[in-house]
Amino acid sequence: MMSSSRLSGPIISRPKTARRTDNQMNRNPQFGIMSPMRLSPRHDALGLRPVPQTTARMVAMAAMLLATLSGSAHAGETDPISFDDRPKVRYLEHPPWFKASFLDLRDDLSEAKQGGKQGIILYVGQENCPYCEALIKTNFGATDIAAYTQRHFEVIELDLWGSRELTDFDGERYSEHDFANLHGTNFTPSLLFYNGDAELALRLRGYYPPYKFRAALEYVADGHYKKESFRDYLARADPPPKFEIGDLNEQEFFLPPPYMLDRSRVPAQRPLMVFFEQRDCHACDVLHTQPLSDPAVRAQLRQFDVIQVDMWSKKPIFTPDGRKLSVVDWSKELGLFYAPTLVFFDEGGGELMRVASVVHVYRLGRVLEYVANRGYHTGLTYQQWHGKREIK
Repeated sequence: MMSSSRLSGPIISRPKTARRTDNQMNRNPQFGIMSPMRLSPRHDALGLRPVPQTTARMVAMAAMLLATLSGSAHAGETDPISFDDRPKVRYLEHPPWFKASFLDLRDDLSEAKQGGKQGIILYVGQENCPYCEALIKTNFGATDIAAYTQRHFEVIELDLWGSRELTDFDGERYSEHDFANLHGTNFTPSLLFYNGDAELALRLRGYYPPYKFRAALEYVADGHYKKESFRDYLARADPPPKFEIGDLNEQEFFLPPPYMLDRSRVPAQRPLMVFFEQRDCHACDVLHTQPLSDPAVRAQLRQFDVIQVDMWSKKPIFTPDGRKLSVVDWSKELGLFYAPTLVFFDEGGGELMRVASVVHVYRLGRVLEYVANRGYHTGLTYQQWHGKREIK
């Protein structure tokens, strides 16, 4: 049961494309040696049988055009997940209702509870960040989201690269930068939701569109995190689609099935990149028609073994660490709740990192470069590596 404080409108509402009707919604909520990448007959996502050559990409691009022309599900908005993430100067003004904090989280939480709130949200951002801009302008710019957030949480802003001193719930002191790294904020914006007992109820890394963000707020504010994962909450609120052959966006760089991803016995030659997607997925369409159509990104993908799976499929697969699981159980074990999610594995089958939020050309290109060049061998996180790269 949802509380009376529920956000207005359905828990999940999204931009419409030509692939769905008004009442359809997107469903949801870290080897054997792979053969070289090659062109091959197109297959369904789990290799059930070949499917005819299709115009899926043309259909997706037409859908994106229609979505752009018709706007999003909220009148007056443009598509909330389609924006340019290339570097440029961006002047970001945080909402005036963000708390002016002295960065002692114990005091912040105490004051939030005294004010009748469920907890606090730590927002980790950085200057000139397009994804932070989308969160501030699109999500917090929506009247219902702003009002609901203020009613249930205090929001405290942290600078990913900041040097201000922060005192955590245990009395330990850190710089903003060290605290952000300690809590795995690989992408900005990152949001850490803490309940009234100073427990981490939810962590979001990257930008999520309004319909997903509304769900995250309700998931924490209504206490659903106490009994179920965010993935299960989203699936219960909006059941996932049934797997259908040929319904995923196809690309020639996806390796054909059957997939024997076991790298635990014989290391592979290249990193592995797994696209966890689903059908009837606007965000998947955007990924394929925008960043994956960029020539530089496509060139970078040649340095990886790349496969695509339907994250809700019950078909079996051998995972990179050598186990046989259904894809849906594997994605559940990984805690995936967003489609598309891109998960990277090293030559021995260990997970390196994942991109589980909206991603565009610039960020995806830098992540591919970090993994392909073994930036993780330097001991630097992606953000640290990227920061040093930008300074040079």
